[in-house]
Amino acid sequence: MNTTTEQITIDSVLLEVPDATAAAAFYAAAFGLGDKLRFRTSEAPTSGFRGYILSLVVSQPSTVDSLIGTAVEAGATTVKPAKKSFWGYGGVIQAPDGALWKIATSSKKDTGPATREVDDVVVLLGVDNVKATKQFYVDHGLTVAKSFGSKYVEFDAPAAAIKLALYGRRAAAKDAGVPEEGTGSHRFAIVSSTGPFTDPDGFAWETI
Repeated sequence: MNTTTEQITIDSVLLEVPDATAAAAFYAAAFGLGDKLRFRTSEAPTSGFRGYILSLVVSQPSTVDSLIGTAVEAGATTVKPAKKSFWGYGGVIQAPDGALWKIATSSKKDTGPATREVDDVVVLLGVDNVKATKQFYVDHGLTVAKSFGSKYVEFDAPAAAIKLALYGRRAAAKDAGVPEEGTGSHRFAIVSSTGPFTDPDGFAWETI
């Protein structure tokens, strides 16, 4: 196994889509994340849950509503309507390319004027064995920030970088509001200055 003492940072997420130009236009209108997203044309077979969720963490409910609203206007489908829950407020949409996006806040009330500012972009991987995949990433230079046994792991990341977290696959699908079954390509890769490599669940890390 390759190991490194250099901390991995995620620079961007690469989505494999049927039409890269159309995808870029959708995401610019929906979220405005700029260079945090990259696109590559692909027709790789895929069906059902692709094993990951992309999450936007924001400061208040009005920001959740604004981002979900522009995503739906641009062509996204609502999977879980935004609502209050024990942990805060949020909802899930599916982009035209098939990617699942969770937009959420830990706040249940607005605390200021509405904004569209995204505090964190988080890649949530649904994996077969959380402990084994956690160890794989620790061996590759990531530092654990939060860990709840075999249920959830969150890795440390610089303020400007995309964060990485691990769920069990079933829990990730439940969180997204979709069945856990899925086959074929993830149609997704993580872009980092460290790599390339593939994790135990087949998620690829690339350098661009």
